[in-house]
Amino acid sequence: MQISVLGAGTMGAGIVYVAAVAGMDVRVYDVSGEAVDAGLQRLQRDLDGAVARDRMTADEAGAARARVLASTDLAEAVGGSDLVVEAVVEEMAVKRDLLARAEADAAASTVLATNTSSLSVTEIMAGLEDPGRGIGMHFFNPVRAMRLCELVVGLDTREETVGRAEDAARMMGKQTVRVRDVAGFATSRINAVIGNEAFFMLAEGVASAEDIDTAVKLGLNHPMGPLEMADLVGLDVRLAVLNELRRSLGDKYRPAPLMESYVRAGRLGRKVGRGVYDYDSDGNRVG
Repeated sequence: MQISVLGAGTMGAGIVYVAAVAGMDVRVYDVSGEAVDAGLQRLQRDLDGAVARDRMTADEAGAARARVLASTDLAEAVGGSDLVVEAVVEEMAVKRDLLARAEADAAASTVLATNTSSLSVTEIMAGLEDPGRGIGMHFFNPVRAMRLCELVVGLDTREETVGRAEDAARMMGKQTVRVRDVAGFATSRINAVIGNEAFFMLAEGVASAEDIDTAVKLGLNHPMGPLEMADLVGLDVRLAVLNELRRSLGDKYRPAPLMESYVRAGRLGRKVGRGVYDYDSDGNRVG
């Protein structure tokens, strides 16, 4: 199977990783050579890390890297692929335009997927000539470690499309669930509420960030605390999700003012070195 990943950022590079390790031929696209290079560097770091932790051999990592080709030419990136997964910024107009252009260059049989965590899959795919080939494939960060892939079925999504997306996700080692195309799907609604409440608690001085995260991890058996998770996802991404949920579902999803302040200050989380916590250049917590 050949897969094209549109967007070489954190999520895109993660999808490239699991696809290449699973033996797929991968094409990764981004608008600039700098963005492509950064994505490939992230991929190489993840492969090197897997070797260091004895999760694969150096030969296996080299073979996975060799399956990945990068391009700033969209037609070149999607030509011949069985599946295209868009993983760019969480903005409706950007996603619609990119997938519509990809459709024009892809084969008629190619499945077109969006990795959106909150936007309407039906609305995104309405920009296609054939909306039935469109589906949501919601991967989770870090993609290499998180087992779930939500398959979001739009109004016009064909059953054949769902089946092919499900097969691809399982090839990448993911367990799938099918959800209807409603705001926030299943996981984003729950995760957004927990993370937002943690910001309200932090602002109110209920406990320190460290203690809030520790309480959730030890008391509720979550692998990460909600503030750690927000830093990993990106506070700008979390804020965008909350704003979309608020627009669709009401003020229950009103973002915490403290989160909005962090985003305005550029404290976006691990990807920029500072969010709720501080991080070094390798993404490790400091201080």
